[in-house]
Amino acid sequence: MESIYYVVSWACHRKCRHCYEPRFRPYVRSALEAVVKEAEENFPRIIDRFPSRLTYLDREHPAPDGSLAERPGRIILAGGEVLLEGVRERVLYPAMQRIQARYCSQGGVELIVQTTGDLITDAIVEELLARGLTTLSISGVDDFHSGMQGEARQRVFKERLTRLLEAHGLRAGVAPVRTVDEALRPEGPTFNFFGATPDAWIGRLWPRGRAWDNGLSTATLADNFCNRWSGGLNFLQHRYSGSEVSIDPAGNVFPCCIKTRLPIGNLLEDELIAILDSLAEEPAYAAISAGHPERMGLAYGWSEAQFVAASSTHTPKGEPYANLCIGCDRFHQAVLGPVIEAARARRAAARSAHP
Repeated sequence: MESIYYVVSWACHRKCRHCYEPRFRPYVRSALEAVVKEAEENFPRIIDRFPSRLTYLDREHPAPDGSLAERPGRIILAGGEVLLEGVRERVLYPAMQRIQARYCSQGGVELIVQTTGDLITDAIVEELLARGLTTLSISGVDDFHSGMQGEARQRVFKERLTRLLEAHGLRAGVAPVRTVDEALRPEGPTFNFFGATPDAWIGRLWPRGRAWDNGLSTATLADNFCNRWSGGLNFLQHRYSGSEVSIDPAGNVFPCCIKTRLPIGNLLEDELIAILDSLAEEPAYAAISAGHPERMGLAYGWSEAQFVAASSTHTPKGEPYANLCIGCDRFHQAVLGPVIEAARARRAAARSAHP
């Protein structure tokens, strides 16, 4: 598999108005301990159900003879904010060590840590490098993050961190996190900056979380979040370039980082590859993997026109709105619960037959 986007904890030090997940927020006292403890208890079992070898065949750069190079995949450890002290010491660092131990003799792994960036210190950079950091991906460079509004503030922030990171031997890389072209990869550990800006990563905000509640999503039917990196595109093609899934702190698996209404499985119960393979022949998930969510219902009695009609709604402000994510949510609610449960039952039967 090329990429696993693993959200290790819900804890964050911000409550950004554009965030796609309302559980990303500050927690205090017993509530903070609860989310950190959940992450701490779950991450070993989650990582142990990642693929035994995290490599992929690069279809985007075939050799002259048509053969495909095998490259190490990547695991993106994200939050929330993974550099918060409790999360960093009890979850992030031991998770990095467990991942390195799992893959060091199995083709290797690229280890990316995603952070908003404002908690980075010299000591933390050294600690991350000592645990195998490949890339530090700084995601908070946009007008939605408190204290980062405006180009001037963002420039000062980036310049300060660039000096700090370069002093530790990191080199500027390509944002946000995916670079399959080997010619574009600097040697050694890298860093990059990105954010929810019109010209980088995502210009149209998702119909999710606080972005939706605050009426910030500007996506239309033309904005197909499925048909892009970190959407559902190619998620079932786990042997090849372009494959990625998203994992939450409870071990739930999703085809995209925005997250479908229902998870497709849980890593506290099943191996990741077993989950994906159990859905490989399901037409709805094949449509997501192909980047065509509007075709999810064709084998279940939903025409494309019906799916598009189900993609229309009104924003919390009462304004008309249409995006394929809305149709995907409604199709999951109406149809896919039993499909997911049937796949889960098949996996349970296979485990019982081969304990």
